[in-house]
Amino acid sequence: GWALDILPALVSGVGAGITEIRVQEVFNYALYDAPDVVRNVIGLGGPMDRVPQMLEEMSLMTVWAPMVWVLGDLLGLVVEDVTTSVQMRPLERTIEVDGMGTFEEGTLGAFRFQVTGIVDGHPLLVMEHITRIDDECAPDWPRPVMPGGEHRVELRGHPHLEVIVHGTEPGEPGAAGGGNATAANRCVNAIPAVVAAPPGPVHPRDLPAITGASQVVAGRRQD
Repeated sequence: GWALDILPALVSGVGAGITEIRVQEVFNYALYDAPDVVRNVIGLGGPMDRVPQMLEEMSLMTVWAPMVWVLGDLLGLVVEDVTTSVQMRPLERTIEVDGMGTFEEGTLGAFRFQVTGIVDGHPLLVMEHITRIDDECAPDWPRPVMPGGEHRVELRGHPHLEVIVHGTEPGEPGAAGGGNATAANRCVNAIPAVVAAPPGPVHPRDLPAITGASQVVAGRRQD
């Protein structure tokens, strides 16, 4: 989504001497309202000797590698290669998660993956997920600053920058609802620009700045 392409591209515009652009999702999926997906696609609570569908090489290269290439395009860079890495950690205790049931000690409790774009032989563009089902799992990995989770852009250069995005959606638990809403809203707000574009696939670099001008509600209180 937008936190993986237009946001880091925007942040890069206020940096100099950039040596790495890292985009992170740091979330606890206990608050992700999709129990079947959490267990059967993401793989949390599953056996440690099985690689979940989300962490398979094909999934990483199909879903996240294109975001590396898009970001490279937005920055005018040639991405020579894309590499992946995955780490998995077991739960150190049995937990109960509302709406999802029991997650047993010794099953998959957290994972961390990176999809990295190589530019001029240097690992420059990094898409990283740090995902837990229990906040106490993998205590040495980065943790969110905001409750429940966040998306983060880290730019290493002059200066070193960190931009944190944390959204909440009324009526939905945790930060996942806010993140999903921003992804959907970007698509909706881009419709006029996409309709006006020439026929064919539309790249984010081909669109004007997408704003929420049509979504502004004046003079009416929003609860």
